[in-house]
Amino acid sequence: MAGVGLRAAARRYLPRRDHGGPRAASSSPSCPGCGPPGPGAHCPGAPRSAPASAPAGGAEPSAHLWARYQDMRRLVHDLLPPEVCSLLNPAAIYANNEISLRDVEVYGFDYDYTLAQYADTLHPEIFSAARDILIEHYKYPEGIRKYDYNPSFAIRGLHYDIQKSLLMKIDAFHYVQLGTAYRGLQPVPDEEVIDLYGGTQHIPLYQMSGFYGKGPSIKQFMDIFSLPEMALLSCVVDHFLGHGLEFDQAHLYKDVTDAIRDVHVKGLMYQWIERDMEKYILRGDETFAVLSRLVAHGKQLFLITNSPFSFVDKGMRHMVGADWRQLFDVVIVQADKPSFFTDRRKPFRKLDEKGSLHWDRITRLEKGKIYRQGNLFDFLRLTEWRGPRVLYFGDHLYSDLADLMLRHGWRTGAIIPELEREIRIINTEQYMHSLTWQQALTGLLERMQTYQDAESRQVLAAWMKERQELRCITKALFNAQFGSIFRTFHNPTYFSRRLVRFSDLYMASLSCLLNYRVDFTFYPRRTPLQHEAPLWMDQLCTGCMKTPFLGDMAHIR
Repeated sequence: MAGVGLRAAARRYLPRRDHGGPRAASSSPSCPGCGPPGPGAHCPGAPRSAPASAPAGGAEPSAHLWARYQDMRRLVHDLLPPEVCSLLNPAAIYANNEISLRDVEVYGFDYDYTLAQYADTLHPEIFSAARDILIEHYKYPEGIRKYDYNPSFAIRGLHYDIQKSLLMKIDAFHYVQLGTAYRGLQPVPDEEVIDLYGGTQHIPLYQMSGFYGKGPSIKQFMDIFSLPEMALLSCVVDHFLGHGLEFDQAHLYKDVTDAIRDVHVKGLMYQWIERDMEKYILRGDETFAVLSRLVAHGKQLFLITNSPFSFVDKGMRHMVGADWRQLFDVVIVQADKPSFFTDRRKPFRKLDEKGSLHWDRITRLEKGKIYRQGNLFDFLRLTEWRGPRVLYFGDHLYSDLADLMLRHGWRTGAIIPELEREIRIINTEQYMHSLTWQQALTGLLERMQTYQDAESRQVLAAWMKERQELRCITKALFNAQFGSIFRTFHNPTYFSRRLVRFSDLYMASLSCLLNYRVDFTFYPRRTPLQHEAPLWMDQLCTGCMKTPFLGDMAHIR
């Protein structure tokens, strides 16, 4: 009778749908790279107290299993009201750690992709310029010029094994998500991936990559500017492999990386943006609104960016106005992050508006002045801005946020533009039904695996196949090759692990701050640990109501 009790309890919290029958999952797209499913969590929507006992009345075990399957389909249908879709708000701010803005006195900002949000049309420009640099300056084959930028190929947070020429997605436990390993533009079979790493999906990242994800053997692509880099790297490898050309993997990787760097160092990207700021810079008026609001409430502001002053000045004049520096108490350009946060040796130098460096020793940081390089230790000494009363925003989890949180106790906010699109996908009916039934089916597999006669094993195998098809469907909704930047099939990605570790808050853009009072307190949801899951109604309801109280925030646009 436990199943009946669960239904009754669930209906007290969720309205019943009065139309239609159980919604079947859509037919699965071909997903040859999807490997065997990993261990699944127990589906809390399944009746928990009823044991997986022998079927009553002498019925065949396989018939009993299919009856339980149909019961679960009906239960999942009842637990999915129409309003469950669009539950999450793309303009909300999400908390990994409790933080009250009332306690924050000082706000700091990165520039690129934080104060200045850029249109995706910038990426093809970076790709094409770097591709042409490879051909014209590094003497790469002319045939590479046929490749154009594909915005749907890669996602942020992927790892690249330099010696194996493998671009892949790794989860929080350092396992490759099978079906997401690519050499060039072609998927690598799961069996080959496992063989390349000594018979396992596990990647020893601590041996192969440093804290900032920069190698020596494996590189993690963490910033948004890395999207055209991953695309170009894959296209060049694809050309060499497709034409049977021998190449040194390390040389090819370095050449592509240097070509992308040249686009930035030579100022090409800056020139494109400066020529057409209306085209490339997004939400400039909202950036102005955020900064003005904070200053009006007595907050102190500072800017630390790796970009040069002339570029930042033009962009800020476009978004904020000619007197933008009056909003900031300190402005630091060409800071050379992340070494700015760890290297004590580089002193601050004053910079005039023409770009000339002054020779005088810096004993205080003055409002309205411009400073270059320097280091965080001198910054803390001169400003006395320390600890949790400082909140710094940036888009790069390593270069902007990691050291500030781990070494200095600042509060941090991550700007994740991809969050907006991912939430819109999560809010679709297709995703919600696919994921909820996947979780319920996983619970059935866990409970019914005690049936081991021949017919029951065939039933379980059919369920396992359906579960894998559902996983491929939900993955492809985000990105056909690599899925979501936040999840593998069931585990958080390595990117997600770093996001949770290095940020107190995360949001799609800085403008999300406009939806909250300046004294608002953000409370992270108490996400249940595995041993706590039975205590949570949202878990008992098969995971369809995972964000309590969000309905109270419907005013957020």
